Amino acid sequence: MTTTRAEQGATGIGAVAARMAAAASEFMEALASDQRATAMFALGDEAELRRWYYTPTQHGGLALADMDANQQRLAQRLVASGLSAAAQVTASTIMGLENTLDAREGGRALGYPGREGPSRWRDPMMYFLSVFGEPGGPHWGWRFGGHHVSLHYTIVDGAMITPTPTFFGANPAESSFVGGARLRPLGREEDLARELLRSLDEEQRTTAVISAAAPPDIVQSNRSRVEEGALPLPLRRIMGDAISESWAERMRGSRPGEEEALGFGEAERAALRYERRPKGQPAATMRESQRDLLRALIQQYVERMPEEIAAVEASKLTGQALDEVHFAWAGGVERGEPHYYRLQGSRFLVEYDNTQNDANHIHSVWRDPDGDFGAEILAQHHARAH
Repeated sequence: MTTTRAEQGATGIGAVAARMAAAASEFMEALASDQRATAMFALGDEAELRRWYYTPTQHGGLALADMDANQQRLAQRLVASGLSAAAQVTASTIMGLENTLDAREGGRALGYPGREGPSRWRDPMMYFLSVFGEPGGPHWGWRFGGHHVSLHYTIVDGAMITPTPTFFGANPAESSFVGGARLRPLGREEDLARELLRSLDEEQRTTAVISAAAPPDIVQSNRSRVEEGALPLPLRRIMGDAISESWAERMRGSRPGEEEALGFGEAERAALRYERRPKGQPAATMRESQRDLLRALIQQYVERMPEEIAAVEASKLTGQALDEVHFAWAGGVERGEPHYYRLQGSRFLVEYDNTQNDANHIHSVWRDPDGDFGAEILAQHHARAH
C-alpha cells in the first residue's frame, strides 16, 4: 500500500519531511553533548528502533524533564510536525491528564521506573524524544513517547514517510468540568464505533461481535511486530526491561483477576486471538451508510497525522482496500461497559480497548502489519542503493 515518491511528493509529503528535518536539527543543535548522546541512536539499531511502550516507563531517549525550557520548546515543535493541529490538542490533553491521574491516586511517591533519584510516578514531563540517524539524511527517523502517547516516524529520501505505530490512550477516558461538561480526549473513537455497531442488522452484528467479553488490553500490546496468534501480554512484559525488581513485584499484583472479572476465558481468548485472516464484519457487505461510518472511524486514526500524510494514508483505504477491512467488536454495547474493537485489513490494523479502571481507561493504536517502523520503505531504499 506504499505510494510512489512522485505521488507522495505531489501531496506535500516532501514539505512535511522538510519540516520534521528542520525541527529535529534545531532540537539536536540545542542539546549539550551528553544530552545528544542520550537522545540520538544509530539507524542500524533495529532493536532500539522497534522498542516502544505506552505505559509509564523509560521509553528511550531524552526526557522532557531533562531539558531546559528552550529545549522543551524545540522538542514540542518536532512533535507538532508529526501531528495534525487537532491531534496535537489531543496529545497535550493526554499528557496533562497525568496530573489528574496523580491526584486521583493520592499523589503516590513511587518514583519513576528505571530512573535514579526522586521523581514522580505520574508526570507530564516523563515523555521521551529520540532521533535515529541524521535529520534530513537519506533515511532517518524520530520517536516520541510516554504514558499513553507513542509516535514513530521513518523518513526516506525526503519523500516517503511512515507514521506507525501511532498510539493514543487516556486515563481517565472521561472526566467532568465544572458545570457538567465532559472531557473525553478519545470520545469520538468510542462513539463512532458504537454507532457503527448499532447500525448493523442482526446478521451483520452476529458476525461483528466476536466475543461477549472484552480483553484486558489491546491484543498486540506493544510487540515490536504484529504477531500471528497474539493475545494481550502481561503488564510486567509491557512495562519492559527498565522495571526494577521492586517495580516488577508491584506489577505482578497490579491486575489481580482482570481477565476473570471481565469474563475473558479460553473461548474468549480463542475468539480474540489475532490472525492474519480478519475476523468480524467485512466492509464489502456493509450498506453505504455503514461504510460511511466505517470511513469516519478510520479517519479518527488517520487524521491524527498532518493533513499531507493523512491524505496519502486515506487514499490507501478506498475501493477494494476498504472492502477488505473488517470490523470486530467484543464486550458490552452500552456506554460504561467494558468493550474492545478491531479494524483490520491486509495493511491496516486499529485496536481499541476500554476495560480498565471500570471502563474509563482507553488504549488505541494504529499499525501497519508489514510496514511498522518504516520496514517497507527502508527495504525499498536499500534495494535501490544496492
